[in-house]
Amino acid sequence: MAGNFWQSSHCKQWILTQEAIYRERHKDLQVINETEYQKIMLFFANVIQAIGEQLKVRQQVIATATVYFKRFYSKHSLKSCDPLLLAPTCIFLASKVEEFGPISNSRLITAVSNVIKGKFSYAFQHDFTYRINHVWECEFYLLELMDCCLVVYHPYRPLVQYCNDMGRSDSLLPVAWKIANDSYRTDVILLYPPFQIALACLHMACVIQNQEGQTKQWFAELNVDMDKVIEITRTILKLYDLWKGFDEKGEMNILLKKIPKANPSSQQRDDKMDRPASTPICGK
Repeated sequence: MAGNFWQSSHCKQWILTQEAIYRERHKDLQVINETEYQKIMLFFANVIQAIGEQLKVRQQVIATATVYFKRFYSKHSLKSCDPLLLAPTCIFLASKVEEFGPISNSRLITAVSNVIKGKFSYAFQHDFTYRINHVWECEFYLLELMDCCLVVYHPYRPLVQYCNDMGRSDSLLPVAWKIANDSYRTDVILLYPPFQIALACLHMACVIQNQEGQTKQWFAELNVDMDKVIEITRTILKLYDLWKGFDEKGEMNILLKKIPKANPSSQQRDDKMDRPASTPICGK
């Protein structure tokens, strides 16, 4: 693990540009519009959150899994791998990377099945049909795509440090922490260093708690690019606007049907895994 963010693979390989993300997203945006794409990403972030909570993993495991999910689709279209398979695969891998401990095969499949059947049945017409060998294969593709760059730096640690430095942890940290959790439902974790995300979440918390005036000098003395912090803030605010008008139960079944499915004929391992051709796994 790199000693700091600036020496890490996260910094050197996984801080992307908006242009690069949209270039890879172009195929998806020929089928669905940008708003629909963001709703799909928001929905599957919620799925990952629910699976993580069912498995009782730490929030950092859920956050890392969400980053893996976003990294995959920053390089591939939605067609390349079923998001319903990738979501638990990301949790499975993140639990090992974040040293939560490996999740047993049966426990993972049972947890995902219960979540899909109990919480998201409005979106999926069928039960979770993937088996653990599908997760293992998907994990291989995920590792390959990320070039085994598995360490993720999160905004949580700098957020705690900033709140302590400001001397307002009790009033600001709980609100800023919730905003940081929500930020994973946007692309900011792919675009900005974690410390800038932490500052944006903290500034938003100051506004919400009516402490903007008392903390103005603290922000003014920072040696950071505040334009970037403002960009992050605007992105998170757009998320809240989208979330507010998102009828998840009414829209997701239709949106999921719009996602193009991978061509089963290109999946050479299907027969070996004794899986119906109607449930394609990740493809290159």
